[in-house]
This record gives sequence, C-alpha cells and structure tokens, in this order.
Amino acid sequence: MKLLLFSLLSFITGAMSPGEPQGADLLFVGDAMQHQAQLDAARDVAGGRGYDYSDCFTLIAPEVTAADYAVCNLEVPLGGGPDYTGYPCFSAPDSYATALKDAGFDMFLTANNHCLDRRDKAARRTIAALDSLGVDHVGTFHDAADRNAKVPFIKDINGIKVGFLNYTYGTNGIEPRDGVEVALIEKDRMADEIRRTREAGAEIVVVAIHWGIEYVLLQNRSQEEIADFLVDQGVDLIIGGHPHVIQPMKVVRNEKENKDVLVVYSLGNFISNMKTADTRGGALVRARIERGPDGVARFKSADYDTFLSAKPTGPGTNFMVIPSWMPDRIPVGQKDHWTIFDRGASRIFDTHNVNVPRRHK
Repeated sequence: MKLLLFSLLSFITGAMSPGEPQGADLLFVGDAMQHQAQLDAARDVAGGRGYDYSDCFTLIAPEVTAADYAVCNLEVPLGGGPDYTGYPCFSAPDSYATALKDAGFDMFLTANNHCLDRRDKAARRTIAALDSLGVDHVGTFHDAADRNAKVPFIKDINGIKVGFLNYTYGTNGIEPRDGVEVALIEKDRMADEIRRTREAGAEIVVVAIHWGIEYVLLQNRSQEEIADFLVDQGVDLIIGGHPHVIQPMKVVRNEKENKDVLVVYSLGNFISNMKTADTRGGALVRARIERGPDGVARFKSADYDTFLSAKPTGPGTNFMVIPSWMPDRIPVGQKDHWTIFDRGASRIFDTHNVNVPRRHK
C-alpha cells in the first residue's frame, strides 16, 4: 500500500525515485554587445562576404551546452542591414544571434536600453528573427496584444515549470512610435505579471532585469529596493545586467515563503569591445533548481565563474570568450588585461557575495 501511495505521489508531483532528485541547471551570462570593431572583425573573418561569428564562443560553448537551459542578454537589435552599426545605436546581423544559438543559448533577453536603437521596425524584426531561429525570447513584443498573449512565458525544464520575465529601466529616451511593447520596470505591471505567471503554473519564477549604474562595481540602493520588492513578490531568481561590469551575487532568504532566492546584481559583459579593465570580461552564474521530497520545486544553490572577452590577435581572427579555467588560451598580449579584470572581479565577489562561490578555483 505504501509503495502504491509513493508511486501515485511521484506521478502527481513529477518526483523521481529516492536519491535522484528532479532538478535542472540554469545558466546565465550578461550583455552580448556588438560594437563596430566586432562587426569589422566578423566581416574580415568572412572574407567580406557577410559576418562570421563562429569562433567567438567555441571555448565557452561546452559550459553553455552542459546547462539544461542557458540565457543571454541580446543587447543589440537585429536590424536586417545592410548598414549594421555599433555604438551608440546598435544594429547587428542575424548571424550574430545564430552564433549565440549555436553556442547553446536557449533564451535571449531583449528588454534593454538599446532595444529601440533602430526604432520599432528593428525591434519587431528582432522578434521575428529570433522566432525564425527557434529560440525563446522575452522582454519586447510586437504590441500590447502580443505582450498579453505571450506573458506569462513558462518553460518545462526537466519536468519543472519555470517562468521567465524580463524588464528594463528604459530605452535611452527613445519612445516606441508604432506600438512596440517594451517591458519596463514598473512595479504594478511587474507584480501583475509575476502573479499571472504563478497562476499559470510556474513553479520557479525568474526575473531578468536591466538596471543599475554603468561601470559601478557595487549595486545601488535602487537596485536593492527593487530586488527586495521582487523577493516579496515570490520571485526565485533575480538576474541583473546593464552596468557592463560585474556586481555581487547573493542568496537571500524569503522568510514569508520559507525559501532561498538568488539575487545577481550584474553579470557584466559577455562579449564586447569595451576597453576599461572592469569591462574586459564578465561572469556566468549557474543556478540549480530541484524538486524536494515534498514535491515543491525550489532554488537550491548557485556558483559562478569568470571569462575574458578577448580581442582579435591579427587579420582573420575574431573576438573570443575565454573561460577563466583556460588561461593558456588567453593571448599573450592580453594576459595583463585578464589579470587586472579577474583580480578586480574576485575582490568584489570575495568581499560581497553571499553563498555564491566560485566553481573553478
């Protein structure tokens, strides 16, 4: 009789056999930028016929694909060309997103301050291009009706229903002209969408958020206040970007719901042509979610690693994300940049992280 009851409970909750907890590993990286030098390098690699990014992510790809679900912040519109541009108004070719997908990224975040750089037309084209690639995306929508239809977005990851939401503080003062919807940091709207995501069956809720002050290595009071608000709304993972430098990661306690919550204030740049020491690399964070013996799915633990966004070493070479555990792959002329970046990042993480250790020592 007890065996029958356990089997019935396992069927209802999706729980696995004892000693084999049902769980999933989520991976997040920060801002995938596309500056003019990156466009020039990709065109050079392609021999002037298109843009080739196939080498950019080969070293980090095994780590990305090892995760059950991987998320990056696409901080460029896919404008469709032919006039692709870098800062201050970005527009990248579709092959850039294709390379990110090929590296193993499952979801692209699109709510950021550059999402309207090429106005409504490119914002809508970005959505269509990501749809054509068959990747998930949240944050921008064709119009209000599209947002209402697509939120909540819930993904079944190893039997755990995970809801994803994405918000930005703004769009560099560029307003939609033709009804495009950008998910902004508006507390009432966020609370409503979080609630709807729960009601639609999400067991874990992830909020990816574009916030903070650029180039500042510690979060500010506004970020902390918004994080507290999201924790109070029952969010399980809060993943931040925008400052282009890393900021601390913490596991905090939601006493009301008796659960731990991961707060990542900024993962920094994933790939870019930024030049100051703190912007030359970034961090990835892995978050483990598991269903407990009581059948409830919870955030379990997290760890992080760092990487360098290495610049081309000569004609025909490209930008490349080089993980911290592959120091031998860092170009000789960029080892000092890596050392300065990683020491600075380690100092911040060692001093301010709470229960989010580094995996590769």
